[in-house]
Amino acid sequence: MRPYELSLAAAADAIRARRLSPVELVDSVLERIEEVDPHLGAYVTVTAEQARRAASEAEHEAAHGRYRGPLHGIPMGLKDLIDVGGMATTASSRVRADHRATADSTVAARLSAAGAILLGKTHTHEFAFGLTTPQTRNAWDRGRVAGGSSGGSAVAVASGTATFALGTDTGGSIRVPAALNGVVGLKPTYGLVPRHGVTSLSWSLDHVGPLTRTVEDAALVLTALAGHDPREPASLSVPATDYRPGAGTNLTGLRIGLPRTYYFDNVHPQVEAAVRHAVGQLEALGARLVEVDIPMTRYIQATQWGLMVPEAGAYHEGSLRTVPELYQEDVRILLEASELMSAGDYVRAQRARTLMRAEWARLLDQVDVIAAPSVPMPAVGADEATVSWPDGTVEGVSDAYVRLSAPANITGVPALTVPVGHDSAGLPIGMQLLGRPLGEPTLLRVGHAYEQTQPARQLATAA
Repeated sequence: MRPYELSLAAAADAIRARRLSPVELVDSVLERIEEVDPHLGAYVTVTAEQARRAASEAEHEAAHGRYRGPLHGIPMGLKDLIDVGGMATTASSRVRADHRATADSTVAARLSAAGAILLGKTHTHEFAFGLTTPQTRNAWDRGRVAGGSSGGSAVAVASGTATFALGTDTGGSIRVPAALNGVVGLKPTYGLVPRHGVTSLSWSLDHVGPLTRTVEDAALVLTALAGHDPREPASLSVPATDYRPGAGTNLTGLRIGLPRTYYFDNVHPQVEAAVRHAVGQLEALGARLVEVDIPMTRYIQATQWGLMVPEAGAYHEGSLRTVPELYQEDVRILLEASELMSAGDYVRAQRARTLMRAEWARLLDQVDVIAAPSVPMPAVGADEATVSWPDGTVEGVSDAYVRLSAPANITGVPALTVPVGHDSAGLPIGMQLLGRPLGEPTLLRVGHAYEQTQPARQLATAA
């Protein structure tokens, strides 16, 4: 196995045991970038020389007993919304082509302190306002969408051009591309991971989280990221936690909620079959299945858009009026639509969210975890704008992809996407696990237990 194929946990074990050096690992991943990224377009920019220097420093530290932990010497990508001092943060947009960060974001600083090595910035759908990331190709089929808005990060991890990466998630932007590219994606509890120094789409819905090869890898990254930052009002004050799941697979006594409503409506039959089979695997590990009804389903998408669009419009108000021609058409139209929404619309969306959070709290008193599809269908063709369902419904691609992920953003609950197979075309399928606020340890335990029943995953085939 070549170093770039290693999971984070496996690479960390090898570096700690001196079987692998950070230099060897970083060189391997950089060679992989040269080989496949011209075909996939995961990266906005690659900082190869800086990465090699950091790898040499990490190797020197390890050789002299200054091992920083499991992220020491591990190469990563950062979504191009995340500030790194001295580097451009373009949000994959001409609007910010000349913007350079003056300081590290909180998450970049924490990963650097843990010894992780930055390879470069990964593409986002412009300003994270979309769910396809058109600059980037799907890691399993280059003719299909990567998913968004963290499409570059997902494709980098899936193709072996980053051992892990960070993304942001406002309506599913970590989980959607993770599911479409066959990697793990974690949207933490709202406020658990600080967003200081991260370009905002919608401040009351934005989250930062990891995309990784395995659930254990996601836990290792979350351990480094989580914790209070006084510079951010929404940041939660929680004790330091080691999120690594145990090795066991016994889920006896755990209650898995299986939705009767919403999550299996208008879902591709192969997606439904794969997710229900994975839920059966959890039941075989001892979990008890409990059928549940998802509350306030008719208000979910209206609430998501009612919050996101006005907040995004407020953030972009100045540049939208001065340089509208620099935005991509799809993003500009959404931002212009924000000016048609009234203050009353926004207030009603806020009220709906308050009610929805209360209803979801009651729902999650009944079960420990909810299991459902991450997205309703695998990756669509890059030129497809709509999807048609057997009941006659025609849905925009972005509307379809956000439909199953939005509830976790509105309510702020944590959500984990785990690969659960492929469809007949070889495209990945993901299962979403949702839990109580600060319930990441339970989600990671369940996801890890499921992984232990499956063969080791391979890197994507389109790379």
